[in-house]
Amino acid sequence: MQLKIMPRRKRLSAGRTPLILFLCQIISALDVPLDPKLLEDLVQPPTITQQSPKDYIIDPRENIVIQCEAKGKPPPSFSWTRNGTHFDIDKDPLVTMKPGSGTLTINIMSEGKAETYEGVYQCTARNERGAAISNNIVVRPSRSPLWTKEKLEPITLRNGQSLILPCRPPLGLPPPIIFWMDNSFQRLPQSERVSQGLNGDLYFSNVLPEDTREDYICYARFNHTQTIQQKQPISVKVISAKSNRERPPTFLTPEGNASHKEELRGNVLSLECIAEGLPTPIIYWIKEDGTLPINRTFYRNFKKTLQIIQVSEADSGNYQCIAKNPLGAIHHTISVTVKAAPYWIMAPQNLVLSPGEDGRLMCGANGNPKPKISWLSNGVPVEIAADDPSRKIDGDTIIFSNVQERSSAVYQCNASNKYGYLLANAFVNVLAEPPRILTSANTLYQVIADRPALLDCAFFGSPLPTIEWFKGAKGSALREDIYVLHENGTLEIPVAQKDSTGTYTCVARNKLGMAKNEVHLEIKDATRIIKQPEYAVMQRGGTVSFECKVKHDHTLIPTVTWLKDNGELPNDGRFTVDKDHLVVADVRDDDGGTYTCVANTTLDNVSASAVLSVVAPTPTPAPIYDVPNPPFDLELTDQLDKSVQLSWTPGNDNNSPITKFIIEYEDAMHEAGLWHHQTEVSGMQTTAQLKLSPYVNYSFRVMAVNSLGRSLPSEASEQYLTKAAEPDTNPTAVEGLGSEPDNLVITWKPLNGFESNGPGLQYKVSWRQKDGDDEWTSVVVANVSKYIVSGTPTFVPYLIKVQALNDVGFAPEPVVVMGHSGEDLPMVAPGNVHVNVVNSTLAEVHWDPVPLKSIRGHLQGYRIYYWKAQSSSKRNRRHLEKKILTFQGSKTHGMLPGLEPFSHYTLNVRVVNGKGEGPASPDRIFNTPEGVPSAPSSLKIINPTLDSLTLEWDPPSRPNGILTEYTLKYQPINSTHELGPLVDLKIPANKTRWTLKNLNFSTRYKFYFYAQTAAGSGSQITEEAVTTVDEAMASRQVDIATQGWFIGLMCAVALLILILLIVCFIRRNKGGKYPVKEKEDAHADPEIQPMKEDDGTFGEYSDAEDHKPLKKGSRTPSDRTVKKEDSDDSLVDYGEGVNGQFNEDGSFIGQYSGKKEKEPAEGNESSEAPSPVNAMNSFV
Repeated sequence: MQLKIMPRRKRLSAGRTPLILFLCQIISALDVPLDPKLLEDLVQPPTITQQSPKDYIIDPRENIVIQCEAKGKPPPSFSWTRNGTHFDIDKDPLVTMKPGSGTLTINIMSEGKAETYEGVYQCTARNERGAAISNNIVVRPSRSPLWTKEKLEPITLRNGQSLILPCRPPLGLPPPIIFWMDNSFQRLPQSERVSQGLNGDLYFSNVLPEDTREDYICYARFNHTQTIQQKQPISVKVISAKSNRERPPTFLTPEGNASHKEELRGNVLSLECIAEGLPTPIIYWIKEDGTLPINRTFYRNFKKTLQIIQVSEADSGNYQCIAKNPLGAIHHTISVTVKAAPYWIMAPQNLVLSPGEDGRLMCGANGNPKPKISWLSNGVPVEIAADDPSRKIDGDTIIFSNVQERSSAVYQCNASNKYGYLLANAFVNVLAEPPRILTSANTLYQVIADRPALLDCAFFGSPLPTIEWFKGAKGSALREDIYVLHENGTLEIPVAQKDSTGTYTCVARNKLGMAKNEVHLEIKDATRIIKQPEYAVMQRGGTVSFECKVKHDHTLIPTVTWLKDNGELPNDGRFTVDKDHLVVADVRDDDGGTYTCVANTTLDNVSASAVLSVVAPTPTPAPIYDVPNPPFDLELTDQLDKSVQLSWTPGNDNNSPITKFIIEYEDAMHEAGLWHHQTEVSGMQTTAQLKLSPYVNYSFRVMAVNSLGRSLPSEASEQYLTKAAEPDTNPTAVEGLGSEPDNLVITWKPLNGFESNGPGLQYKVSWRQKDGDDEWTSVVVANVSKYIVSGTPTFVPYLIKVQALNDVGFAPEPVVVMGHSGEDLPMVAPGNVHVNVVNSTLAEVHWDPVPLKSIRGHLQGYRIYYWKAQSSSKRNRRHLEKKILTFQGSKTHGMLPGLEPFSHYTLNVRVVNGKGEGPASPDRIFNTPEGVPSAPSSLKIINPTLDSLTLEWDPPSRPNGILTEYTLKYQPINSTHELGPLVDLKIPANKTRWTLKNLNFSTRYKFYFYAQTAAGSGSQITEEAVTTVDEAMASRQVDIATQGWFIGLMCAVALLILILLIVCFIRRNKGGKYPVKEKEDAHADPEIQPMKEDDGTFGEYSDAEDHKPLKKGSRTPSDRTVKKEDSDDSLVDYGEGVNGQFNEDGSFIGQYSGKKEKEPAEGNESSEAPSPVNAMNSFV
């Protein structure tokens, strides 16, 4: 069975774009693809591709070149009219036509005058299918007439008066650029007090003595002829007055209280107010009944000029300028009317039809006043053109019905009003062509597994053929759920697998025939790095090795490349690469960095990186040196337009050789005070040839660098101003994005002052539809960063370029970028929405994608709105907050998690683009099945008795279904927290209270309680409770051995007995001499005299000696000491109160009354025995 896959659009990633050949096989608004195979025998009407501007001002010193280029099949022939009549170029020897082109060259450099060839020219390109015409090209030579001779009297006035110096330049073509300078060609300084008006006059709000000079000169520069004309110098003398009377402002221009200004849409509106007064007035601007547009409003000439770029009808209204100084204020109202030359809303597009088909040409234009639309056929008004029964004209639309080959023609739409006209060519090409497949036969495609495969089938035919794909020799049908067929005939396999390998056949059919082509697909294994390089730390001078082992498809040949810090490896013999390794020998400090192994095949590449850290021993401290002294004596020589030589004298290097010099520059004209890097030269050089940019006021300075750092900057050199030139570069970051459905906002990053290369920086903004035959539309704007194209179709690709220009000329041809006009909300909702419920909390939603045409913007994804509308258990409707899930890209299904079981849900699906959401799909309703319930809301145990407990509970807050029963499990807990046997009890679902009987008295129980539905058991809740105790019975059963007070009493008795035994043992077995400090304290007799050490008597006993140790190893108490001499005198002379006795060995023992025993020091090296208490303490 054959399955025909209907074409559908799909947005392709940027990575796939190079694989797709864009073909123009769509019938409406597209050109026939100019493929060489088709051009051999496929006819096409002429199309004008290049022409000179409508208002063409030429340089009378050069040959005149009037451009007219066209394409078509057969190649068109060209003819010209001049001032409405045929221009026979064969009769004028000075006029030649470029071969294969309509471009005219008029050789006026050898003889003849440019004025002879002034006029209105129009080019016609004609072949057997029709005739295309160019715009009316008005050719005029530029003129730069001399100033009229005049005698200018010196002007004398008092200090503080106002003054107007007239310029009145000669009328030139185009008008000249006016500026005021002195005899030295230096521009005259301007300020809020002195400024040049739009008419070129020089206005003084009030004069000062320093305004006195004899060389006020007005210059007129004519750019086309590159000439400058000079007015006679004007002499001004200001006489100092003793007192200057201050005065309120009055306007020098414009005159009166009100004036009128008319401007065309898209131009720059310039409004000017210049006032005189003393002190100098300040100018303010407002718009009555409105605000000035923020991004399009600019103030020039010290706010005396208000400029609004890209004016539109909305900018019409009254604008008021206010001049104010401390003595008063005046205002002037300028009524602005914005008219509009015709502009396109929808230009007619080429039409390719097959015999018998219908079509239409539409020409949409607007303007103020409303333009008149007229149609021409092959350059002739349709009213007098040859009759065509298939053609019907309805205002701005031509309707074609049942066209035949003779209906082929080129139609011109002319939209005109008093301010201008638009002319557009659009052909109707009636072709009867059987299908042709343009892709080469037996093309081999090789794709990496698990990646998209795109098989090309470029085709053409009229009527538009249908495309079908088959796989294999037997023509097995392709299933739509696996393959995607794009409108250009390309077959996409989203995820190619090994079994996708094979031969595919593309078949194109229309009513005139059929064509087919075979292509072949091979699926290759992906390249992988199975052994990656690893992080390494290596000492300086060592050798390090990185391994990179690659696995690849056996039919592909990989190339392994090593990089260091994303650049090539150093050209150094220390780096060696073999099959799987990179080896770095004699490692240096600068070898540290990131090393990357890159494996490339013809189809894919893969990489892996590792970091090398180089370490070294701590270096020996170097002698202290210093940075160099700054260079001096800077001099500029060999001063050319784009270069200059700078020389200098180095400063002292401070014992560290100078390794290089750094040269910086300052642009005093554009960025005064900012220094930029210019270049670096070797430390051996003292001169440098510097490349310069045009129109920059340069100053230079030099810094010296040695191993310790850089010096302070030198003094700045003298200034050097370079000549102006055309810009070298164009703006960057050019983008085209629509902010509204009918516009295209073109933005760019403007050039800075340094890049402008000259005065008068502007931008030429050009655009045209990418898929149309329109010529470039261009406009020159001021130094801004945005231009808005209005009246564009919704979401159409445009080609855009922005070129810089200044008063000298244009920058190089800019790069063309692509943008899109504005998006609009999607028009269609996703269809065929259906829901698969996976489980009680998860559902899967499927939908059909929305056609790309109806999305009208960049597809962002699909958005599902869903909400719980009704509880299946309670059957009462509750509207809850809607939830939203967004699925990026072109996905056609998604999962809804976190649903509530046993619930009623509603959802719809919407497509989303950059503008917003489209309409919602019809609501889909689904139910979730039962789930397990949550834990009961509460569990309380009440009314405890000796043998029973009562349980009360609240049902689960989320039953998630219909409760079938409750389960209660409980078990006793004894005094050692051991659990007893578990009892399991089922309770009906309608109960909320239950009493347990026949329980043990004075026993703790643990309860486990949960609910159940048909889906299973829910979460449990636990609680503990104790049955009550009978006090009488409890008192009889108390075991005294387990009471705390009894245990404590027994422990105290045992400890007391132990202490007594220890004391007795020590008193019985120990003897010796004891410290006598306590006795002395107790019997302090002031009559006892100290004894001298040298006569063997006792010395004085004092607390001051307490910190001294006992001699001869005697034991020392921890807080007191007794000074013991060498003699062993008897202690019997110590006073009363001593209960003493002698042991059998003759030693003295006893206790001293009324004194607390002191804790002895650690150690027992003395022969003297401690007291019983100290002995006990030592034992303990």
